[in-house]
Amino acid sequence: MIWPMPGRIHRRGRGERGDRRGNNWAVRCGVLVAGVLVACGGGPREPAPVIPADTLYTQAMRAYRRGDCTRAREAFRQLADGLPANAPPLAEAWYYQAECDYADRLYLEASRQFRRVADEYGAHPLAADALLRAGDAQAELWKDPELDPEYGHTAMTTYQELAARFPDSRAAARAGPKARRLMDMVADKEYRTGLFYRRLKAYDSAILYFRSVVADYPQSRSAPRALLKLVEIYRILQYAEERRETCEHLHRYYPQAAGLAQACPPAADTTGAR
Repeated sequence: MIWPMPGRIHRRGRGERGDRRGNNWAVRCGVLVAGVLVACGGGPREPAPVIPADTLYTQAMRAYRRGDCTRAREAFRQLADGLPANAPPLAEAWYYQAECDYADRLYLEASRQFRRVADEYGAHPLAADALLRAGDAQAELWKDPELDPEYGHTAMTTYQELAARFPDSRAAARAGPKARRLMDMVADKEYRTGLFYRRLKAYDSAILYFRSVVADYPQSRSAPRALLKLVEIYRILQYAEERRETCEHLHRYYPQAAGLAQACPPAADTTGAR
């Protein structure tokens, strides 16, 4: 780089002082530019310090326990990037990243990350908890029974998988009530759809939905109600045999169902007469 040469020292007029100031400004700018050039490509940079994995893990967990998911997620990401594939600590890094996603209501991302832990580290102590939390995240995506229950079905399937893979785990015990709650929600949605067709007197469609409730969710709260509605429709349609069989099913499997005595008395007339 060519530096501007200082002029001779003597009294200067206004214009010369202006030139001197311009020269000094150029010198300063030249130094700055040179500094940038050196920093960008003039010499080798110092390598960034390598943070040991155990230090990163400690920092990440400390941030996670403080509820600082922004820092925790970044530390876990750095930890995961520096670990070899299939390293056990990788499961923990993914798991707690997923917990941060869940806390931030990023339920779809959380469910995928939890699922990844359970699938790729099935023997890890966190595998059962990861399946439980995957189901929890999927269930959060279906809170309104009026919406498509796809995520509800997925959550139920995940809880069932947990019970099959880790039957004696605490996670499986915790999943049981959650699975039953989802089952009741899905069954209730089917039952309400059957009621909709019943009000329209579209009896064939109503029968399909009520039968679906009984066949797919026999342990749900809606199952005996669906059977009672079937008895009602069969009476209207004068389907005596179907009505008799449905009453027998109710007496055998749901003897405490509300309204059973009125719909199916022991000496009920099953000839179809109204």
